[in-house]
Amino acid sequence: MTPVEMIRGEGPVVLGLPHTGTWLPDDVAMRLNGHGRTLADTDWHIDRLYAGLLPGATIVRATFHRYAIDANRDPEGASLYPGQNTTGLVPLTDFDGQPIWRSPPDAAEVAARRDAFHAPYHAALAAEMARVRDRHGVAILYDCHSIRGRIPFLFEGDLPDLNIGTDGGTACAAEIEQAVAGICARARGFSHVLNGRFRGGWTTRHYGRPAEGWHAVQMEIAQRAYLAAEAPPWDYDEAKAARLRPVLREILETLADLAPKLGGTR
Repeated sequence: MTPVEMIRGEGPVVLGLPHTGTWLPDDVAMRLNGHGRTLADTDWHIDRLYAGLLPGATIVRATFHRYAIDANRDPEGASLYPGQNTTGLVPLTDFDGQPIWRSPPDAAEVAARRDAFHAPYHAALAAEMARVRDRHGVAILYDCHSIRGRIPFLFEGDLPDLNIGTDGGTACAAEIEQAVAGICARARGFSHVLNGRFRGGWTTRHYGRPAEGWHAVQMEIAQRAYLAAEAPPWDYDEAKAARLRPVLREILETLADLAPKLGGTR
């Protein structure tokens, strides 16, 4: 299996999907323990949740699971949140702090996985961001994520439904941050936060270069907002998703409409 799938669109918005993949090479899967093989930390059904919301969007999706290597972490291994519990480039534990490996990878294996999986995903994403910017004058990366809403190992209490990350406003134009936050604030039945526990992962921070016409924003959705339960078998809830999808559609359409106002063309 190829490490990245891509749908090339002609609009100004690029959707990043780094954590929906569940594929693991056999030699990686066999080294996970039973707990790890449940793949509990997948961004379950996020590709389905966003499917068809913005015709013309480019989609770049990692097919490999984050336990092989995390496509939203610094390739050099630097922590996203120094001093806080988190998982690394190749996670050694799940989000609950439980070990996931029978035999953890050594440094050479991590480097090999970085070359085989992490690098191709970001090569594809960077190429599409450049292509879209060349076409429109700007490229807007919307990085799609989800996570269980209650994980004491990572954060206290319950996570809001919609968690917007712009790395403190540095990863995108103010108009983008304000527009996304405004839509979330008006969305009835959904809570939200801007740059709370999740300020944006390495992808948002790396590709958020407003001065160069590259804008990035991360959306981390609490899975209770669209799953039947935040537990196996991680079933997609059509009724919940039907309430959430219009909010996400409005966000994506608004981002596309903002592109010309940010100095680009359509």
